[in-house]
Amino acid sequence: MAGIPGEVRHDRTRADDRPETPNQFAGIGLVLSGALSVLQGITGIARDRLFGTPLHYEYRFDLTAWGWIHLVIGVALLIGGIALLRGVPWGRPAGLALAAVSLVTQFMFIPYYPVWCIAVMVLDLMVLWTLARLAV
Repeated sequence: MAGIPGEVRHDRTRADDRPETPNQFAGIGLVLSGALSVLQGITGIARDRLFGTPLHYEYRFDLTAWGWIHLVIGVALLIGGIALLRGVPWGRPAGLALAAVSLVTQFMFIPYYPVWCIAVMVLDLMVLWTLARLAV
């Protein structure tokens, strides 16, 4: 669609006329989820007595181990989110995979810190839905 000369278009589009906004939303979501996971990981490593420990739970690891798991996944989410925001070609598939891994690990960590985990899971689900819709 041709615009008026000098007109500023507010709907940013890619070369194939698909909007960039969903990529930006998903990238910001990944960065936020990554930052929250990094904070969760640091807390688990530094102060592993902060979280409650369930007595009968199949995925009951040492909380320091959970802290390292969340820290590694959080850093990967940050890298994937930045890649998605920068428009790197592998950003979208990496974002899908990382959000799915984050969702599963947060689900496994629910007995330790339910409110935080559910908030991050909702964010991960929104990112997954956004990136999956872009693939269509």
